[in-house]
Amino acid sequence: MSTAMTPQPAQDPVGRRTFVRTTLDLGDVVLRPWGQEDAESEEALDGLMAAAADPQIALWNPIAATDRAGALAWVTARDGAWDRGTGAAFAIRAAADGALLGTVALRWVDREDGLAMIGYWVLPAARGRGVATRATRAVTSWGFTTADARRIEIAHAAGNEDSCRVADRCGYLAEGTLRASHRYGDGRYHDEHLHARLANDPETTVS
Repeated sequence: MSTAMTPQPAQDPVGRRTFVRTTLDLGDVVLRPWGQEDAESEEALDGLMAAAADPQIALWNPIAATDRAGALAWVTARDGAWDRGTGAAFAIRAAADGALLGTVALRWVDREDGLAMIGYWVLPAARGRGVATRATRAVTSWGFTTADARRIEIAHAAGNEDSCRVADRCGYLAEGTLRASHRYGDGRYHDEHLHARLANDPETTVS
């Protein structure tokens, strides 16, 4: 009697790990994928230029959007990452009037292995209100449940205490210091703190 097994279709981790455009409604704040609509919006491009000129963003999260052409290229790159399923960049907007508050972005570091990284920045008007924390927590949960992420990391400059607080509040455990890890907006290499969450870590409710 034959004992041959019926071949099973090979699993495709890359296929499962695809970021698909979606909007996350947090009530007073909405997370909407950056895309073509923003590329055609003067308000969106002007908001990016304002972000690029903000001293805190320019230091810790510099973006090449100092003019209209740069802002357009920034949006186009994120729109393309959505198309490829490799990056998920959300504009953080006020639900009441659509004002740009910031951004939160998830990207694959090793897609096949399920390793991703998340980053965020918010404009001055949105600081001190828990906006970055709520947005990061929402996109983290979405990445685990929708895109099958196994591990998501946050790496921030050791001197960026605000980013460290966001990581802590979102349940990202501190795992160590990466020495002279990344060159920031001041042109210097800074040590970075590495935080991470695993898909099976408990959800946090700290605000």
